[in-house]
Order: sequence, then C-alpha cells, then structure tokens
Amino acid sequence: MHLGILTGGGDVPGLNPAIKAVVNEAHRLGWTVTGFRRGWAGPVNTNAADPSSTPNTHIELTPDVVRTIDRSGGTFIHSSRTNPSRMKPEDVPEFVSNDRTPDENGKVDITDYVLAVMEALRIDVLIAIGGDDTLSYAARLHQEGMQTMCIPKTMDNDVFGTDYCIGFSTCVTRSVEMINRLRTSAGSHERMLFVEVFGRNCGLTALAGGYLADTDRTLIAEVPCELERLADLLVSDRKRSSSNYTVTVVSEGASVIGEAVIERGQADAYGHRKLGGIGERIGAGINELTGVNIMTQNLGYLLRSGAPDAVDLIVPKNYGSMCVQLIDEGQTGLMMAVKDGKYTTQPADISTKGLHRVDVNGMYDVENYRPKIGKVEGLPMYIR
Repeated sequence: MHLGILTGGGDVPGLNPAIKAVVNEAHRLGWTVTGFRRGWAGPVNTNAADPSSTPNTHIELTPDVVRTIDRSGGTFIHSSRTNPSRMKPEDVPEFVSNDRTPDENGKVDITDYVLAVMEALRIDVLIAIGGDDTLSYAARLHQEGMQTMCIPKTMDNDVFGTDYCIGFSTCVTRSVEMINRLRTSAGSHERMLFVEVFGRNCGLTALAGGYLADTDRTLIAEVPCELERLADLLVSDRKRSSSNYTVTVVSEGASVIGEAVIERGQADAYGHRKLGGIGERIGAGINELTGVNIMTQNLGYLLRSGAPDAVDLIVPKNYGSMCVQLIDEGQTGLMMAVKDGKYTTQPADISTKGLHRVDVNGMYDVENYRPKIGKVEGLPMYIR
C-alpha cells in the first residue's frame, strides 16, 4: 500500500504528530508514504509525465525522517492555500495542459491533472489534513474516484462533524496565558484591554479563552455587538475591579451592529480575505464613548506558533493511527472525528454538510457579552 499525505491551509500545532503517527503506523504494516509539500500545491506542481523532474513537490516519509518532528509546531512538509479547482491560468505549471475553459471568475479546474499525478505516483490512498477548504477538496477527489481520508485541523474548531480539530487546545491554552500576562500592563495603567484572537466565522476560540481567563466580556463572531451597551458594561466592570481595569477578548470575525466584518487584502484561492482590526475598532469606539484609555493586542500568529500542548499531541497521534488502521481494514472516504468524547469517523464530505458554530442560545449571554455555562452535567468536554 502506498499512502500520500499533505497538510493544507493555515498551520497549527499538532500537524507534525499526526504526520508522524501516519508514517509510523504505515511502516509497521510494511507500507510506503509520500508527503506532498505545500498542501495541494504539491500535486499541482508535480510533473505527472516525469515526477522525478519535480523532486521539490514530494518527499518519501520514513520513521527516521519523521522521528523528531512531533517536538515542534507547524508542518514540516509545509502548507499553502492552493485550490486546484479554482486556479488562476497563470499559476498553472507549464507542463500541465491548460486548454480548460475558465469559469466566470477567470479560474480553471485542474482536478483531472491532480488525479493524473496520483496515478503517476501510484498513490493508493491520499490523507488530507486541514480545515473545511482542504477537506472539501479531498472529498471532491474521493467522488472523482481517488481514495481519500481526512483529518480535521483548525484552531477555530469549526469543522462540521467533529467535536475536536487539531490545534484548538493549544490555541486556547496560549490565549489564556497571554491574556493573563497582559493583565499586568492593563492593570498598571488602569486601562480597558481588548485582546483579539482567531475566529473568522466561529467564536469558539474567544468563547473558551474568555471563559477560562475569566475576562470581563467576550465578543464572538456569531453576535454583533452594540458599542453603547458594551461601553456601559465595561465602565461598571472597571469600577468593580480593585485594580481599575477590564479585559475583553474579541473574535477576529466579530463586528459592530450595522458594520461589516473588517477584512483586508485580496481573497485567497478559497475566496477568503484576511481578517483583523476589530479589536482596535472596538477599542477606539469604547475610548470615544467612555474617555478611558484603552489597550489593544492582536495575538494573531502567536497562537499558531510553537510546540503543541498535550491534547494536541494525543488527538493528532490517535487520528493518524486510526486513519491508517481503517485503511488497513479496507475503509476510505472518511473523516476522523471525536463525538461525545469518543473517537469515531464521519463521511469525508461531512464538512460540507453543515456549519460548526457557537451554540449561542446554550453557551452565550447575548445581553451581557459573556460565556454562559448554566449546567455543566451533560456538556461535551470541549464547549461548542
């Protein structure tokens, strides 16, 4: 059996442990593993007619090659946001026949070529590790006849069909640590602190970070905020604080009522523009309403960087091992998942069937902009 593996989208701590687990479990069975570099850009830039002429696009993975990779974050085979189904014609390699008709957005679909690369390299099953975008394309390949398996990762924990995605625990752990570190400066200067964290459409990272760091207020992507109400709440919070300061954690996808989500730059291959700046927007608005000095801090890539925590070691290792074990049993077209605290699987295309968002009614106090944990018994281990 010859497996392929790639990581797509943003990096998170825990990708390397998943890769290592796949390689070790595969080699235990006597199989070989090829790692595609830079996500879907790996097969796109592999010359199907002569794969050896494009050695930078893929690498043979052995237990010796991956022996130490789980000690660091990120992905050692690199990543990208390449989307083979929506390529700019000028980005298609010269050795790829480019007689396809562009769509209304001027993009071309070279999925047929990706399949040709898999055939040329004699890949039996391709394992894709990523978020909604990466996994949805893997599901597309499976529908086209390529055997695939999916492993969910995203710091936002927003892949539909699983309670846990690789990267979430480390992101929340780092958020709590950094929020609490920032308290010293906010308290020293009696300011209102606004800490922006990841969360494009899903506020789980902010919700968990705010809950565990016990911040005064938490703003999530699912609920636009009213500045005047927030200002009144924070003024009251500050008065009650013995150090005369407040802390608010903000999802990058949060917004002010009546205003659009703050985006910048060009859209990537999946149609997403970069987010960031809502913490400063809200901070400036609160300063104008209250006259209180504010601090803003976007934690950004600090949450992606560095080694994984214990949860983002054990879950990726188990996802990777389970993935190979299922292939050995003859099963493909699946996504690894955790449901109700147990490892399980879902159909590979499950991520395209719904949205994983904060349960606003059950987990969030809309009036007071705070996590709402009423009764703990019966809740999942990871709030969702």
